[in-house]
Amino acid sequence: MKIIVTGGAGFVGSTLCLQLKNKYPHYEIVAFDNLKRRGSELNLIDFQKNGIAFIHGDIRNNEDLQTLGDFDVLIEASAEPSVTAGLDSDPTYVINNNLYGSINCFNACIKHDAKLIFLSTSRVYPIETIENAIFNEDATKFLFKDNQEIKGISSKGISEELSLEGARSFYGTTKLSSELFIHEYAAFYGLKAAVTRFGVIAGPRQMGKTDQGVVTLWMAKHYWKQSLKYIGYGGKGKQVRDLLHVDDLVELIDFQIHNIEKFVGKVYNVSGGLKNSASLQDMTAICEKITGNKIEIDEVAETRPAEFDRNGIYNFSNEGQCSWYDFAKEIFKVNNNSINLQPIPTTAYPTPAKRPAYSVLDKSKIKQVFGVEIKSWESSLKQLILIK
Repeated sequence: MKIIVTGGAGFVGSTLCLQLKNKYPHYEIVAFDNLKRRGSELNLIDFQKNGIAFIHGDIRNNEDLQTLGDFDVLIEASAEPSVTAGLDSDPTYVINNNLYGSINCFNACIKHDAKLIFLSTSRVYPIETIENAIFNEDATKFLFKDNQEIKGISSKGISEELSLEGARSFYGTTKLSSELFIHEYAAFYGLKAAVTRFGVIAGPRQMGKTDQGVVTLWMAKHYWKQSLKYIGYGGKGKQVRDLLHVDDLVELIDFQIHNIEKFVGKVYNVSGGLKNSASLQDMTAICEKITGNKIEIDEVAETRPAEFDRNGIYNFSNEGQCSWYDFAKEIFKVNNNSINLQPIPTTAYPTPAKRPAYSVLDKSKIKQVFGVEIKSWESSLKQLILIK
């Protein structure tokens, strides 16, 4: 059997490749990845050691997919996984990769009469619907109650019955759109597919980042004694996620590969469940116990733009004015580097530089209306540089 894993050099993809190859050494496992996310290239070493073929390609490009030749199963694990992707920038990449790229994968499956294992996400569920659910607040976490006005939410969590009406992020929308296309491909082309909406996934090989891999990030920050933030919902760290170990994900996908008929035409939520859930406060306590380290955790009451505040998303610069010379000098200062940095005066330019219109933003109204404290540019620059 020949199995293609798109996004094969990512956290989930690489784990799938290595564990499937270990369990089925006679299978041909091919990792297909564009290596866009920094660190993914480190997995190529393990691929080489374990006899896993690697193809550097992009699912947005049909010509790249054609280099795969015939195959029996395609596991679509490639995605731009950040919930905030496209909210503060052009959404073209997340749409092209997560939707158009996935459709290219579906077409490849039809061409080769191959099975499709599609990794979707719990982020397909609308944010506002979940925000309006009834919940209890205890000392360390928020928990859903049973007496909901909304079908699909209970004390056990969110089920597949929850309405999909509403905004959810570009990431969630592209994944939901792909699910709908899979239904069409199954109905009209006979595509055999398993669709699973996964929650938070954690485990070895994950690189913790602010937009993905919160469990690994939390532990790493404690281990290296670096600060964290409780962001949103009052800044108390009571938001809860149930955690699925990546080994359990692999076990499920292994079953789907060999029993695809049980999943055709169906969609399932898969996560760690209530017993394997934790709030950020809970995770802090666990990390403190394991590492023996207690770190500074700031409280940011305001929710992030990904929560779709109904009043809109506002962007503003930091406080204070600076020249490029001041900016460069501060960078060297934060890094404790001593260098003789000389400014270039405006008079040295063939054409004198002019200050652009509105280059200095009056932030008094933003402060008054939203009651926010705007940091100085020096403070924010230092924070950015010191993030590892």
